[in-house]
Amino acid sequence: MNPLLRVEGLTKFYGRQAGCRDIGFELWPGEVLAIVGESGSGKTTLLNCCAGRLEPNAGSVTYSTRHDGPADVYRMNEPERRLLMRTDWAFVHQNPRDGLRMNVSAGANVGERLMAVGARHYGAIRSSATDWLDRTEVDTARIDDLPSTFSGGMQQRLQIARNLVSEPRLVFMDEPTGGLDVSVQARLLDLLRDLVMRLGLSAIVVTHDLAVARMLSTRLMVMKRGRVVETGLTDRVLDDPQDAYTQLLVSSVLQP
Repeated sequence: MNPLLRVEGLTKFYGRQAGCRDIGFELWPGEVLAIVGESGSGKTTLLNCCAGRLEPNAGSVTYSTRHDGPADVYRMNEPERRLLMRTDWAFVHQNPRDGLRMNVSAGANVGERLMAVGARHYGAIRSSATDWLDRTEVDTARIDDLPSTFSGGMQQRLQIARNLVSEPRLVFMDEPTGGLDVSVQARLLDLLRDLVMRLGLSAIVVTHDLAVARMLSTRLMVMKRGRVVETGLTDRVLDDPQDAYTQLLVSSVLQP
């Protein structure tokens, strides 16, 4: 069996500054990888390069497609990559407004992704949108309301519904609970963990919050100044960190 995603030698520079440097890893079906590190460590750059949103200076990202086997994401033509991002891949932004169309209804936000892959039957699209609003705990009576009338937590749930309606195999998440109140974060994390497990999703999650990493991920990658300094099973890394930088991150969370 091939890994779902293989990253090799991934490097991205901004001028002379390295966003990420010579990073490689494999992600297997059903696996959730968390990337952690302080601000400026390169974790979001790495995520965007892996997700085809930011072209690296060097390296490759190979995805195991449903029908044609492994394919280099950056050797795909633009229509192929766009279709991949609408079907097999999904991207959950930290700010849900970046992942929603704020001038159309909640139901239309979810239904648009189905229409992008060829769905045309209005009743079926609305039924799927209603189902996914319910599954992400958004009041289905608000299917015709604009996202701007929702709270931040509800907007994030709506963004998740919009992303998952097309049944992707791989989800990229950039600080999915960032900026939310603690109580809202906890409920959203419970929802995400349940959906990931129930749907058998693979995911790459960027977060600065080690509690989020522990709750969502099976494997952890720690970044510092564009490089990976430690990686391993999440519980092992957090309970017995080997690198001095990882030890510092963990101890800073444990301090009162």
